[in-house]
Amino acid sequence: MENPAEYMLEVAADKDHDWYETWQNSQEAKDIQTELDRIHQEKQDVEVHDDDPRSGDEFAMPFVAQLRETTVRVFQQYWRIPSYILAKFALGIAAGLFIGFSFYNANNTLQGMQDVIYSIFMVSTIFTTLIQQIMPLFVTQRSLYEVRERPSKAYSWKAFIIANIIVEIPYQIFTGILVWACFYYPVVGIQSAQRQGLILLFSIEFFIYASSFAHFLIAAMPDAQTAGGVATTLFAMTLIFNGVMQSPTALPGFWIFMYRVSPLTYWVGGMAGTMLHGRQVECSSSEVSVFNPPTGQTCGQYMATYLTAAEGTLQNPQATSDCRYCSLTVADQFLAGSGISYSDRWRNFGLVWAYIIFDIAAAVLLYYFFRVRSGKKAKPSSGGSKKLKGLVSRQPPAEKQAGDQSKKDGTPGGQIEKQNPAVI
Repeated sequence: MENPAEYMLEVAADKDHDWYETWQNSQEAKDIQTELDRIHQEKQDVEVHDDDPRSGDEFAMPFVAQLRETTVRVFQQYWRIPSYILAKFALGIAAGLFIGFSFYNANNTLQGMQDVIYSIFMVSTIFTTLIQQIMPLFVTQRSLYEVRERPSKAYSWKAFIIANIIVEIPYQIFTGILVWACFYYPVVGIQSAQRQGLILLFSIEFFIYASSFAHFLIAAMPDAQTAGGVATTLFAMTLIFNGVMQSPTALPGFWIFMYRVSPLTYWVGGMAGTMLHGRQVECSSSEVSVFNPPTGQTCGQYMATYLTAAEGTLQNPQATSDCRYCSLTVADQFLAGSGISYSDRWRNFGLVWAYIIFDIAAAVLLYYFFRVRSGKKAKPSSGGSKKLKGLVSRQPPAEKQAGDQSKKDGTPGGQIEKQNPAVI
């Protein structure tokens, strides 16, 4: 037996046979034309009465119902790809444990304070890996929607993109909890319940922000590779200028704006301020300033006037030689050098949420302008059922010209163009 598809290709490629004329002269074409005339005549004087106020809506279901069903559907799709979910959780656990035990039990020295801040900084570096996981999956979902659901008017584009943003949030929350548990306790141990809760909120917020940022970038981009390049560049800018690698006072004047617009400035500030607030500083032997007082005076007597105005601590006030002076007393003084304050913790928490809301709103708007509105402009207009009769009864001008040209010069171009009405 012959393959039906190959057989049809061979038949259609026959240059010596005008299949369009064959169809036009066939009894089947006449029967279809007669049936179309009958339907038009039958429905010509029929009045349509529709009392449903939603009968003219673009979609059969209201937006809330679309969003609910679409969200449930995307959750089911995520559940059926456990490799993606497990990879996300594995990243959180592995990164949290690696960072937590790399800075395990950070002490109260100046280096210990720096270790705590750098541990927070290292947690933020998994940001790009998170968004690189999200974007390819979104591209796959978007491709399916744009070639299947959107042309068939199954549901709105707004329901599609909002559902894909919502479905990531529970998984990001759980990943944030895993990172918090694996990173926080090894570094600073058990603190007050208020601090533990706030650090947990900051951790969850960071992962939700990563998800919103990923959708913000990929919404208008053609593919995940392009969006990934843009994401890496933007993340590098926010990471470099967040106040950890270089304090804001040491930044060049032109780049100070990056410190202020970087969301990681406020996230790192909130985390560090909460974890280190009120922590006493005990300088190590390599971090203290050693000097000798004048003969006949103790270190405390010699430094008494200076200590009333200075922020540091004299470790051996009774000694008469080798005075050891630590430049800081509490970690808040250390944090002030990077513009971090414990009193700004809730302000920083709220500002990061402002970035999340902005990213979600921007993702929806960008998808509309670059994927929906541009698609409407490029989409050719259709005449609906009114043109169906014309397609069957007469040859379109372009096809007729192609057919006439093929008869003159013997080229198969006209034959190929004439096959479309037969398919219809």
